[in-house]
Amino acid sequence: MQDFKMLIGGDERAAVGGEWIESVNPYTGKAWARVPRGQAEDAAAAVEAAAAALENPAWKNLTASQRGALLRKAGDLILANAERLADLEVQDNGKLKAEMLGQMRYLPEHYYYYGGLADKIEGAVIPSDKAGMFAHTVYEPLGVVVAITPWNSPLLLTTWKLAPALAAGNTVVVKPSEHASVSMVEFAKLFLEAGFPAGVVNVVTGFGAECGATLVEHPKVAKVAFTGGDGGGRAVYQAAAKNLKHVTLELGGKSPNIVCEDADIEQAVKGAVSGIFAATGQTCMAGSRLLVHEARHDEFVEALRDFVAAAKLGNPMDRETKIGPIANLSQYEKVLDYIDIAKGEGALVAYGGKAYHGAGCENGWFVEPTVLTEVSNTMRVAREEIFGPVLSVIRFKDDEEAIAIANDTPYGLAAGVWTKDLVRAFRYTKELKAGTIWVNAYRVVSYAVPFGGFKQSGIGRENGQEMIKEYLQTKSVFINLDKEVPNPFVLR
Repeated sequence: MQDFKMLIGGDERAAVGGEWIESVNPYTGKAWARVPRGQAEDAAAAVEAAAAALENPAWKNLTASQRGALLRKAGDLILANAERLADLEVQDNGKLKAEMLGQMRYLPEHYYYYGGLADKIEGAVIPSDKAGMFAHTVYEPLGVVVAITPWNSPLLLTTWKLAPALAAGNTVVVKPSEHASVSMVEFAKLFLEAGFPAGVVNVVTGFGAECGATLVEHPKVAKVAFTGGDGGGRAVYQAAAKNLKHVTLELGGKSPNIVCEDADIEQAVKGAVSGIFAATGQTCMAGSRLLVHEARHDEFVEALRDFVAAAKLGNPMDRETKIGPIANLSQYEKVLDYIDIAKGEGALVAYGGKAYHGAGCENGWFVEPTVLTEVSNTMRVAREEIFGPVLSVIRFKDDEEAIAIANDTPYGLAAGVWTKDLVRAFRYTKELKAGTIWVNAYRVVSYAVPFGGFKQSGIGRENGQEMIKEYLQTKSVFINLDKEVPNPFVLR
């Protein structure tokens, strides 16, 4: 059992109450580490540390170019520690080592990108319609930013917030999920090593009700950036509204992955697998609704079943493993409950459908990759986010029906389309109501391309050049060049 402490104001701390939360390895079912069970006092201390760092000349007086240099140094350190960070995440959330190591090696690119962007944030001189008046704008940091991140990809989803926030000159308090906090604590230490002043990056661990609420409601917090379920997002939005804080919400999805009549079935099967069984279905962008043209339905389901049957479930550290365990016990039980719900609604199990305890998986929280057929878009499994390896297959007869079904959801995070017809592809990208659409691909993201949702899948965007303004505020400046001030009782 290892203990990992919070990072507040550059110091490693236990919780004021002295309590701890055990992190359970989802592959072994055994606790392997502890993190502090932070309380409101701990959260408030982290915000105060971030607020103090914001005014510290060591941070406040840095030029944008100097901030960029620190970000690039942080990227170098992340790359040097990629293997260790990946191992921590695998133990914390059970995702495949192959994916986590790939993510860790890609994370530095975000810091290089925003490090380069830091000194490209330019205001403007605005031609004024007021004679003798010089007008210009500048961008300034918002202040203290709180980043609340989930357990499925803690460091990646933190980076989507942290890199642009720091590039813009803010200070940050990160509250990772209580189910996966270890990697974040170790990750934050690298920013101190890179030369960031103490208090610029802080980490508080604990439960949302006990410390997260204090972070969201604290009067010195200017912005909350949240990734998680739509229920949690609503709670954050409501709490942040009390003090009119800036908010970015990246929430859930029930994304359609559409296989048209002319699709390359072999490639589309890979796309379906990538959409729902990669990461054991524990991604907000999961293509959990597979819409298949009725003429290709049976052929596609058979090919999909054969492909999934060959995928090995097992130790996520093993490079041969394709599907790992569910990240925590409550989620494991939720996924199994939804499979039972689907059966009760009339869906048929074409593959999987139950817990898995085969060789090497006896103690972990494994669920068989599950393919459900005869699903209608009115069933709960087609409307509610499951966040697990459960795929609902829905038939459609033509493009109009596919688009209607795809858009008939309260969510709008992502969508996939599989077709050889360029005109059809453009029609779908135009008519689908989703923040990201992939054509003949699925589950592709980039630091350079904005990501976020329509409808109840969120507010705001992450990644890309423009989104750095989500962490900035605009100041307009008027300078009077005339010696005389005109009538002071009249608006100029």
